[in-house]
Amino acid sequence: MSTLDQPPERFALAAITAQPWKNGAGLTRELAVEPQGAGTADFDWRVSIAEVDRDAPFSAFPGVDRSITLLRGAGLRLASADGSFDHRLDRVLAPFAFSGDLALDATLLEGGCSDFNVMTRRGAWRAEVSARQHAFESGSDADALLLLCIVGAWEIEAGATDHDASWSLATDQALLWRERCGLLWATPLEADATLLVVQLCHDRPR
Repeated sequence: MSTLDQPPERFALAAITAQPWKNGAGLTRELAVEPQGAGTADFDWRVSIAEVDRDAPFSAFPGVDRSITLLRGAGLRLASADGSFDHRLDRVLAPFAFSGDLALDATLLEGGCSDFNVMTRRGAWRAEVSARQHAFESGSDADALLLLCIVGAWEIEAGATDHDASWSLATDQALLWRERCGLLWATPLEADATLLVVQLCHDRPR
């Protein structure tokens, strides 16, 4: 199916209600989940943005692979109680992939921060997250694709052989295709424009 046959879902972060964590340590905005309406126990994949205000535990998600990307702030330290896992998330826009099997403690490095999270059901889906700051063309075979403008503005164009459709993205706006979307061209419209690209694929046998 082409991009023109199946137009993307379009949304803005400002229109997504922030939900408080049960422990009160932050807020989460769920950008998208598959299947739609799924909860934390039965999703195939889930994309969200968290605002972390204080030190807090990260719940374990057995059988789930995670990717976390620092968006704003000094970051945090993720560590397991048994010392087998210890990572400083302190580089902005540098995705970090890890297993959700372990329960972790998150310690803020200096003040609050916000992070972008992708979770996929292991053995069913996998995700590749990247930050782009230059024009690029994508002919990805991803089974779902999310584009989120973090800074500035972008022009997204698509079409089987030509740029037959286009969308503009401003800061904190996103496009989501839940099926393969074919060829895409992405062009930054400002010098510091930054786009997060999430490619989600069925985890087929290799």
